[in-house]
Amino acid sequence: MTEHIDSMYDVLIVGGGAAGLSAALMLGRTRRSVAVVDNGEPRNAPAHGVHGFLSRDGISPAELLATSRDQARHYGADLVQGSVVAAGGTLQDGFEVTLDDGRRLRGRRLLITTGLVDELPDVPGLRERWGRDVLHCPFCHGWEVRDQAIGVLGTGPWSVHQSLLFRQWSSNITLFLNGTVVPVESELEQLAARGVKVVHGAVETVRVQDDALKAVVLAGGPEVAVDAVVVGTRVHARLDAFAGLGLAPSPHPMGIGDYLETDAEGATSVPGVWAAGNVTDMRAQVLASAAAASWTAVIINNSLMAEELERDLAAYRKTPAVTGA
Repeated sequence: MTEHIDSMYDVLIVGGGAAGLSAALMLGRTRRSVAVVDNGEPRNAPAHGVHGFLSRDGISPAELLATSRDQARHYGADLVQGSVVAAGGTLQDGFEVTLDDGRRLRGRRLLITTGLVDELPDVPGLRERWGRDVLHCPFCHGWEVRDQAIGVLGTGPWSVHQSLLFRQWSSNITLFLNGTVVPVESELEQLAARGVKVVHGAVETVRVQDDALKAVVLAGGPEVAVDAVVVGTRVHARLDAFAGLGLAPSPHPMGIGDYLETDAEGATSVPGVWAAGNVTDMRAQVLASAAAASWTAVIINNSLMAEELERDLAAYRKTPAVTGA
């Protein structure tokens, strides 16, 4: 990645996934100076492909990032390898971020696109299969496991909804209550009507053979054959580095984690600081994250333009031609 550091960028972007790079491309096209700081640990790295992205369906996450980086560089963005450990500043004085190696970057505006961290259930074997045959989103991965035996690991109230949703992709769905889900009578009726099997008892582990998921193992030894397991993760916004700005995650209304609150255009509670992508919208897939960040970049550019116009108007009004001096 580029290691060139400017004294003051127009915009600092923290997070170099689809959202951050989409914003960098748009801002670069508006002739803004941009730095994108990224630690090289994208959330979707374990996945075989990115799906539902028009014209890029099935592309590997690594290839999508490589292409996006090249395009951002084409418009002048500096891509900086590293992790931001602290951030501070104000709209009036500019913002500064400190990297884990001590480097510091300054910018007139700050865009946070750091994404989310998935917290998987504490079941041995799930993390190693995450993004492969342990899944969470039917719209991202349902097609790839269509007509297979799919187990839904009970983690909370949303597990019933997940089971009914994945039923669109396969008639062989098993909901493992796992001692955490207690469906009400109406939900049991819905599951039965859709042919979803319900299994009681705690899940102990998953069995893998020949680098493929084979079964869910229940406490006490019984196991149920599956080809894929669906889990409902808890998600956490990556915001520790921004505590110095007064930014902190808020509990999500859906009860499945936390996120950074913004207005409809991505503005946070701190003037001059915006956010886009999963860090503020946990439902957004890659395409939606990129689109949202692109629009937020337009808003940031307009904010800079308004500031520059105000400055130039003030200078113009002091000229002899205007004052008559």
